[in-house]
Amino acid sequence: MHHHGYLWAGPKRRFDDDALRRPPHPEPPPAGSKPEVIQRYREVAAEFSVVDLPPLETAYWLVKPRTLVRGTWDEPKEAAAWLGERLAEYAPRFTAEREWDTTHLASLTNAAVERLGWGGDVSLGFYLERPAYLSLALVTCSPNRAKPELHCPCRHGGEG
Repeated sequence: MHHHGYLWAGPKRRFDDDALRRPPHPEPPPAGSKPEVIQRYREVAAEFSVVDLPPLETAYWLVKPRTLVRGTWDEPKEAAAWLGERLAEYAPRFTAEREWDTTHLASLTNAAVERLGWGGDVSLGFYLERPAYLSLALVTCSPNRAKPELHCPCRHGGEG
C-alpha cells in the first residue's frame, strides 16, 4: 500500500463543472436522446480521465494521467507531511480566516495520518481569493478501499 498526492488550484467556475468531475455513465444515452445529451456524454467520456479537474469521488484520481501525481509515499506520515506543507503554502490565500489557524491546519494533517493508516483517502478543499479553489487529495493505492478495481497510475513497486 502507498499513497499518491494530488493538488489542483484554479478558477472556481471551472471547478464547478461537475459533469467533467464524475465518470461517464457506463451506458451511453439511448437512441433518440437529444443531440445535446449525446454530445455531452461523448465529451465527458472522452475527457473525464484526462482532464485535470478533481473528481467528485477521491479514488477516481487514480484514473487520471500520472503526470498529475505530485508525490508518492509509502508511509502515511510522509504523505501527510506533504499535505501539511501545501496547507501552510496556501493558507495565506484562504478566504476564511478561521482556516489559517495553525492548530486547525495541524489537526487536518494529523487526521490525514490516521485516515491513511487504515487505507482511507483524504480530500480537502478551500476557497481562495479571486474567486479560486484549492483541492488537495491523498489517495491510497494498491488497492484503494473505495474503488479496489482502479489500478495504480504509477505502477509503484511493480504493483498495478
